[in-house]
Amino acid sequence: MAYEFKLQRRVEFSETDAAGIVHFSNFFRYMESAEHAFFRSLGFSVMLKDYDPPLGFPRVHVECDYRAPLRFEDLFEIHLLVREKKPKALSYLFKFRNLSTASSLEAARGGLTVVCVAHHPDGRLVSAKIPHPIAEQIHVAPPELLG
Repeated sequence: MAYEFKLQRRVEFSETDAAGIVHFSNFFRYMESAEHAFFRSLGFSVMLKDYDPPLGFPRVHVECDYRAPLRFEDLFEIHLLVREKKPKALSYLFKFRNLSTASSLEAARGGLTVVCVAHHPDGRLVSAKIPHPIAEQIHVAPPELLG
């Protein structure tokens, strides 16, 4: 029963802007990295090529609120929580904590919604139910963690 996943990483120099802080766009890459690692921790990929037609999880909504900067060499944690689960979609909450500060300051909070789709040979993307082997492992996080 998985409803959360934590990933730690360090800010790379190439991820910072002229002010020396992480460029806002990188938080979306971090969310995607955590989502992929979450799926791998369950024994799957976000690209399910063994299905006919193959399945994937494109983004239909993303958001991020920034609270404190992350800088080059900062160690931070990406905490993924499953906010909502529907037959064809998943929504995640992401909490970013700067582990290089004494209080593990929250640097940002983001959200991501993905929809399971079938990739048809003619290029069409058609929404599809999340495969049972994946759906049965993913659950919504308790409300006290989502607050």
